[in-house]
Amino acid sequence: MVYDFALATIMIFLAELGDKTQLVALMMATRYNARVVLAGVFVATLVVHVFSAALGNLAGGLLPENWIQFLAGIAFIGFGLWTLRGDCLDGAECGGYNRIQSPFLVVSVVFFIAELGDKTMLSTVTLATSGSFIPVWLGSTLGMVVSDGLAIWVGKVLGARLPERTVRIGAALIFFAFGIWGAVRGGMDLPPLSWAAGAVSIALLSLIFFPQITRNAREHGRL
Repeated sequence: MVYDFALATIMIFLAELGDKTQLVALMMATRYNARVVLAGVFVATLVVHVFSAALGNLAGGLLPENWIQFLAGIAFIGFGLWTLRGDCLDGAECGGYNRIQSPFLVVSVVFFIAELGDKTMLSTVTLATSGSFIPVWLGSTLGMVVSDGLAIWVGKVLGARLPERTVRIGAALIFFAFGIWGAVRGGMDLPPLSWAAGAVSIALLSLIFFPQITRNAREHGRL
């Protein structure tokens, strides 16, 4: 249980670095008190991730352990590519919530919507397929709050931005390492067709994410 909690905390912390929801937290921190923002992030994450962990736990009970490890490994490689691609925040995502008077409710609602279907939510589902429900749920929530809290602190107190490209690459490499390790460990007894399907999945994900990764690299080179 301690291992599941620690792994969920670390992996979700990494997944959140440079993610869209972290950008939401940073934007909200420019308008509202940092403590209110973190409280809203905590509540929204707690609600979203209880469903994510439950979904992953249910899926974990239906699949053999080696298949879970293999599929989770492929998923983490995909999350690594997603991390390299990065996220952008469209101001329209937060539109329509300005009528809510309570800053806490504004942050909670906006963050809840932004987190639905996000990389950190899907990472939580993946972790819960092989981990215990409560440790993964609470660990993933803690990882989100710590990651967003760090970004807010750096942005508001130091007046600086996180070195986004360096952090993104580092987090992606860790995802790749966990993904390769999990896929190899789980796939050792699987038929060759499973490996072929995994390779095709990674290739398709690369085709999806590579154009944006290339654009990010070119834009960084012009800075």
